[in-house]
Amino acid sequence: MPRLITSVETLAHGIGDCMAMLEDTPFDPSDEVSLENGVVALKRLANDRQFLGDMLVDQLERRFRDTGLESSYGPQSIVLSRASTNSFLRANIWPSEDESCFRSSGAKAFVYEVPHDHNFNFLTVGYFGPGYGSDYYEYDYESVSGWRGEVADLRFVERTNLAEGKMMLYRANLDIHSQLPPPSMSVSLNIMHIDQSQGWCDQYGFDLDSNAVTGILNPTSTECFMRCAVGLGGEQAIAFAEWAGKAHPSDRMRLASYEARSGLLDRDTRDALWREAELSGSLMVAKEAAMRRATL
Repeated sequence: MPRLITSVETLAHGIGDCMAMLEDTPFDPSDEVSLENGVVALKRLANDRQFLGDMLVDQLERRFRDTGLESSYGPQSIVLSRASTNSFLRANIWPSEDESCFRSSGAKAFVYEVPHDHNFNFLTVGYFGPGYGSDYYEYDYESVSGWRGEVADLRFVERTNLAEGKMMLYRANLDIHSQLPPPSMSVSLNIMHIDQSQGWCDQYGFDLDSNAVTGILNPTSTECFMRCAVGLGGEQAIAFAEWAGKAHPSDRMRLASYEARSGLLDRDTRDALWREAELSGSLMVAKEAAMRRATL
């Protein structure tokens, strides 16, 4: 499960002071001195019981104009700061089953009961409410190829809630959790670690009944660009896709190259392409290719 961290810090500060601490000592969870600095910075922010409510009211009054912040996360996530050095701050709102947004949108909209790992490290603290629950598991990332249906050795650890003041370090490609709605609306605060290489590390979804991988949850813009380029046509795009399918270091890019090209082909030629993918030398691509051929 995520590493449980205890902090007795009693001082409080706002977002600006929190980010200043993270700029002076960039957040690196693999370094204990840097991690301790992040713990103090986040705990002091959590000790400010007014900042988030004040910020939300201010944005409502300004109708969210000129925030200077953009979020690629879901409807309950709020990016609190610009990325600085190698981290940024985020707040997550976790509705209970009694909230109207939960009833209208359903559990999946808030990533409840969607077991997954993360391809990044982040430090989190319960800020308000009883906190979302989680069934926590661990697994060996290096032993997983990532094809849908692959059985992973998930090891159950425990079920617990992220209560107010509780702080945890989620470790990339190790900790898996299946989140559960809190008894009442809750909020968590995060320091999100940024690593330029993390986009090439896969984030997986899992099925807990079978311990199987359900898919990769972090497709990249590079894959999308290649699909668009191939779909728009052109010898250069096709040549790049052919190279990517044979030699790209990322299995996801190799699979995407076959998917992009298969959309341009008739049934028989598509089967031949996926047969080539089966022999590409990548276990993940081969397994996915076999499933594609089975549906033809």
